[in-house]
Amino acid sequence: MAEHGRPVSGTSIKKPRLRQWAALLTGIVVGSLTTTHYAHAQYAGQISSIVMDANTGTVLSQTDPDLRRYPASLTKLMTLYMTFNALRAGAISLNQAVPVSIHASTMEPSKLGLVPGSRLTVEQAILALVTKSANDAACALGELIGGGSEPQFATMMTQQAHALGMSKTLFRNASGLPDPDQMTTARDLATLGRRLIADFPEYYHYFATPAFRFHGRYIPNHNPMLKVYAGADGMKTGYTQEAGRNLVTSALRDNVRLVGVVMGASSNTQRSLVMANQLDHGFDAEGVAPVARPLMVAQAGSTLRHRSHRGTLIMAAASRRHAPLEVAEAPATRRHHAAITRVSHGHHSAVIGAKVHTISTPAIQRGAARHRAAHNRT
Repeated sequence: MAEHGRPVSGTSIKKPRLRQWAALLTGIVVGSLTTTHYAHAQYAGQISSIVMDANTGTVLSQTDPDLRRYPASLTKLMTLYMTFNALRAGAISLNQAVPVSIHASTMEPSKLGLVPGSRLTVEQAILALVTKSANDAACALGELIGGGSEPQFATMMTQQAHALGMSKTLFRNASGLPDPDQMTTARDLATLGRRLIADFPEYYHYFATPAFRFHGRYIPNHNPMLKVYAGADGMKTGYTQEAGRNLVTSALRDNVRLVGVVMGASSNTQRSLVMANQLDHGFDAEGVAPVARPLMVAQAGSTLRHRSHRGTLIMAAASRRHAPLEVAEAPATRRHHAAITRVSHGHHSAVIGAKVHTISTPAIQRGAARHRAAHNRT
C-alpha cells in the first residue's frame, strides 16, 4: 500500500469511510510491529542535530543524527501528517466535529482544557497543535482518525513513518507525552519535515500561524523561530524532562528551503541558537547570502526584567529549573477578531533586528509553578 514512501491513505477508494480507512492502514502491519524490538532511547544532555535541503534531501550538517531520542511534542508532526493524509483521502473534513473523550480530556499540559463530551473542529485541532501544542486536542484528533482508539492511531502513525523511510521511529501516542517505547531520531524527523512540505503543500501554511482564537481565548504560537529567524515558516517545538528541548524548523531563503532538527538541548536558549547556527551554515553551504540575525535570547537570571518593545517581539522565558516556558508577545495592536488566524501559504514576515528578553511576571511565575508540578509537559 505504500509505494515509494508515499502516504498510505487508501486513495484508490473514493471518499472512504473513516473507520474503513483506519482499518486499511492498521491491518497491514499490526503483526510485524508487535514483534519488533527497539533499543532504549537516548536521554537529554547530548544534542542531536541535522540540516537537510528540503528539495533534494542532501545533508548539509549533522551531529549524532541517528541517536534514538524521545520526540516529545515533535510527535505531533506525525499526528498532523496523518491528519493531512486523512483530509486528502476525504476521510475527514476541516469542518468536521472532533469529539472529546474522557481519555483525551485527562491529558497533561500543555492543553486547551477540553471538557469530555465537548467538540472542536478538525481545523481547530490542527491550529491547537501547531500553536499551543495541545495534548488533549492531539489525543482527540488521534482517536477520531484511529477509529476511537489512540493506540490504534499510534500503530497507524508508526506504519506511516516506516513507509516514509523513518525506520528508527516508533510511536505510542498522538501527543508525545512520555512513553519509554516512543522514540525517533533527528534524521527521521528531518525526513518527516521534508515530507510534510512536499506531500501536503496545501496544508503547510498552518505551521506559520502566529495565533488563533478558541472560545474567546487568544492562543499564540509557542515556536520562537517564526519571529527571530529570517525565512522561518514552521514547524514545531517539543519538551519533556526525558527528551530535553527539541525543535524542527523549516526556513526558505532565495528559493532554497532547509529543514533543521535539534534534539536534546538543555534550554530553550541553547535550542534556538543551535538551530539558527545550523541553518545559517546550511544556507551558506547552498550559496545563499547571509542575513543579519537579531539578538535571539537574553541571559536568564534569578531577577528578570520585562522591557516593552514596539511591534512584535519574542520572549523566551528560561528557568534554572527547566520550566518549559515559551511565550510569544502579541503585536501592540491586535487584529485577531476572526475565529482563527490564517497565514497565506508561502508568505511569512520574519522580524529582523528584534531583541529577545527573558521576562518575569506574576502570570508567568504562576505558570512556571504549574509546569514544574506537571513536569511531563510536552
